[in-house]
Amino acid sequence: MTTRQGGVSQGGYSSLNLGRSVGDDPAAVAENRRRVGEAIGATPVFLKQMHGTRVIRLTAAHAVPGIEPEQADASISLDPALACAVMAADCMPVLFAAPGGVGAAHAGWRGLSGGVLENTVLALCEATGSEPGAVQAWMGPCIGPSVFEVGADVLQAFGVTPKQEDQLHFRFQPNAAGEPRWRADLVGLARQRLQALGLTEIHGGHWCTYSEPSRFFSYRWEQSQGHAGGRMAAVIRRL
Repeated sequence: MTTRQGGVSQGGYSSLNLGRSVGDDPAAVAENRRRVGEAIGATPVFLKQMHGTRVIRLTAAHAVPGIEPEQADASISLDPALACAVMAADCMPVLFAAPGGVGAAHAGWRGLSGGVLENTVLALCEATGSEPGAVQAWMGPCIGPSVFEVGADVLQAFGVTPKQEDQLHFRFQPNAAGEPRWRADLVGLARQRLQALGLTEIHGGHWCTYSEPSRFFSYRWEQSQGHAGGRMAAVIRRL
């Protein structure tokens, strides 16, 4: 998992911004991505993330230099030369490892409620012949439950009623204008779904991007400050 450090970008993108669509110098982003590839020892395949649930299986065609990234929010790979990569800056990146393959998913609330984690685990199990119990998951930094404010539409997306909020990782907290709002726990929601799939080895999820802006890129924090920011990435390869 990358942080802000270790790259060549300047200003609000300082320094390891990996996002090509946030206004940063393309040459700096290219160098930053090269460094990530060098560190992991494989070609990281980035996606055109849409806050959806589509999963792709990586092939050599996805790693052709200059090719337009495929629209998807998760990928799996059985090839040690191709690393799965998802970007984030408040949404949760989740990495998966199974015997014979790996995967990565971009799980904001839209993708999480839509089933992106379930789709990724299913695709990885089908590709490797593994059972969900053999899959390990790692949850990366994301916006934490003390600051992630959401509206009733998010509860509805998860099929949660206000009476269920305390048991299902939502905490009621009206905003300054007295409007009904909730604080959502992405880590708790993700863990609940992964456990329901049969995963027992679930790790990570201890870091809040919004609360550590000097260490992590955070879209919501940077918006509150009125300036642009970059993107981090969670990357995994099969050995």
